[in-house]
Amino acid sequence: MLLEKIEIVEKRYDDIYQMISNPDIIADQKKYIQLNKELKELSKLVETGKMYKNAVSQKLEAEEYLNSSDDDDDMIAMAKEELDLSKQDIKNLEEEIKILLIPKDPEDSKNVVVEIRAGTGGDEASIFAGDLYRMYTKFAQDRKWKISVVDTSEGNDGGFKEVIFEISGQDVYGILKYESGVHRVQRVPQTETQGRVHTSAASVIVLPEAEEFDVELNMQDVRIERTTSTGPGGQSVNTTYSAIKLHHEPTGMIVSCQDQKSSHKNLEKALKVLRSRLYEIELAKKQAADSEKRKSMVSSGDRSAKIRTYNYPQGRITDHRINLTLYKIDAMMDGDISDLLNGLAAEHQADLLAAMGDS
Repeated sequence: MLLEKIEIVEKRYDDIYQMISNPDIIADQKKYIQLNKELKELSKLVETGKMYKNAVSQKLEAEEYLNSSDDDDDMIAMAKEELDLSKQDIKNLEEEIKILLIPKDPEDSKNVVVEIRAGTGGDEASIFAGDLYRMYTKFAQDRKWKISVVDTSEGNDGGFKEVIFEISGQDVYGILKYESGVHRVQRVPQTETQGRVHTSAASVIVLPEAEEFDVELNMQDVRIERTTSTGPGGQSVNTTYSAIKLHHEPTGMIVSCQDQKSSHKNLEKALKVLRSRLYEIELAKKQAADSEKRKSMVSSGDRSAKIRTYNYPQGRITDHRINLTLYKIDAMMDGDISDLLNGLAAEHQADLLAAMGDS
């Protein structure tokens, strides 16, 4: 079965390789980009498939030799060693191929728009929203990703009532998509005089950034409002109409951006956020109509649930979806969240492998 699947993948790889040299395909930029992306994804599977077929061939040769040979003990011992090694290689490569055969989420390679909003807990929730923002930006910086703020609404005691920002880099959505949800913090607030632990919350939304061809945005449906910037800034604040507020009439959606001094750049950023939000709506409709939609919380990124607790007195962070607790809260709030994200990805991968086995 596995060899048959590998041969199907190899044929598809060869077909795409031929297609991308076709002038008609090259002229269709969207199709050309999609095919090149698929070719790159298949290349690892094709390479691993060749290694697997080679290991199977070595195993058969060793078995054939042992069944027919009357040579000395040294040659038989070498053949047995070769057989054991090839069997181990086959086992390891089978597991790798099964993972590579899992259908890729087409959104995984996209950049993201992240929205963090303070929830219950007043000023402490705003401070926590700021802590989450710094956690994600530090993680992104460590991975050499690019971060660009779209809009902010600052809290009274630091932090943010709301912060929206873009992160661009390799496979950003595939890595951060599990972060959507309600994040809860338990700690003694800075303003607490009696040392009591309070519980506050902030919500995180991670949206795949929509390409222009992903969403057909009719600008006649968008009312553009230009205002003066507010909040901290240079001399241009409150003197030039550079801030942008978009009103999407069909949905009632409002998007603001005042991070840049240029009205044109603010408009460009605001349109990116609007497209991403509209794209998420269309994506949700598609997923809801899909009978094979994944049901686990990890897979769906259900934002209605409390997904994680940050407990400062105990120095731990617990992700409730996979029952994973890590006792290194200081390092994690400083951006060291790879173990947590890897755990979520591994659980998601296990669910997909189980689903493949059931089918």
